[in-house]
Amino acid sequence: MLVKPRPSVSVTPAAVVRRSVGNFRDTLRIVRGRFAARSASYPRILWPLWISTWILLTAAAFVGLDTPAGLLHGRWSAGFGRLAEFLTQFGLGGWYLIPPALLLIGANLTDWRSLSRRPLMLVYNWTCLAFLALSAVGLSGLLVNVLKYAVGRARPLYFQDLGVLSLRPFAFDARFAGFPSGHATTMGAVFGILLLLFPRRWYIALPITACIASTRVFVGAHYPSDTVAGFGLGFAFALVCGLVFARLGFIFSPTRSGLPVRKQTFRLIGRTSRTAV
Repeated sequence: MLVKPRPSVSVTPAAVVRRSVGNFRDTLRIVRGRFAARSASYPRILWPLWISTWILLTAAAFVGLDTPAGLLHGRWSAGFGRLAEFLTQFGLGGWYLIPPALLLIGANLTDWRSLSRRPLMLVYNWTCLAFLALSAVGLSGLLVNVLKYAVGRARPLYFQDLGVLSLRPFAFDARFAGFPSGHATTMGAVFGILLLLFPRRWYIALPITACIASTRVFVGAHYPSDTVAGFGLGFAFALVCGLVFARLGFIFSPTRSGLPVRKQTFRLIGRTSRTAV
C-alpha cells in the first residue's frame, strides 16, 4: 500500500517568531488563570522563626568567626588554597543561570502541539525546572547585589587596615561589597531547590552546597557571616519560589502546612518500563 508523503512545512523566521510569541502568551494566560483561581494562604509557615534563626546564625558567625577568619587570611597552605580556588568556581551564578536560560529559549521556540504525550511531559517538566532555577538563583542574585553595595562592608583582604566591620554604603567599589556573599547566596538557592525536589537527600545536598559556599572564606573574599547571610538568603528565595510554583501547580503541590511537595508526575527522564519507580 502506498502512503502519501506528508507535505513539507517550511520553517520561516516569521513562523518561528509567531510561535515564540504564541507560546509566551499561552504561558502568561496559564499563569494568570491559575493565580486568579488559587488564593495564596500559608498560615502554618513560621516565617518569624525562620527569619530570627537566620539573623541569629549570621550574628553568631560575626561574633565568633569573623575576627579569626580575618586573622587567618592568607595563612592557609598553598594546596588548600588551590583547592578552595577550584571549588569556589562552582558557586558562580552562571552555572545555574545560563543553562536554564538557554533551555527556556529552546522551550519557547518549540512547537508544543506537535509533541506526543510523553515527550510533551518531559519538555514541560524540564521547562518548569529551568524556570524554578532561573527564578530562585536569578532573583536572589539581583537582591544580593543590591545589598552588597547598600551595606558596603570591606572584604577580609583589608582586615589589618580596616578591621572586621568597616562599612562604606553605596561606595560602588568591589572592595566594599562583602556582605552578603553572592556565591553563598547562589549555593543557598541551589540547596533550597534540591531540598524541595529531593527532601530525603538533604544530608548530601547540604554539605556539598555549604562546602562550596564556605570556600569564599578560605579564598579571602568574604567573612563567615557574609556566607551565612548569603546562604540563608538564597535558601529563602528558593523556598518562596517553591511556594509560588506549588500555587501554580508547577512541579509541586501545596500541603496542609503550606510547604510544597514534589508531584509524582514530575520526572526528568522517561520511564523504561511500567514498573519503573
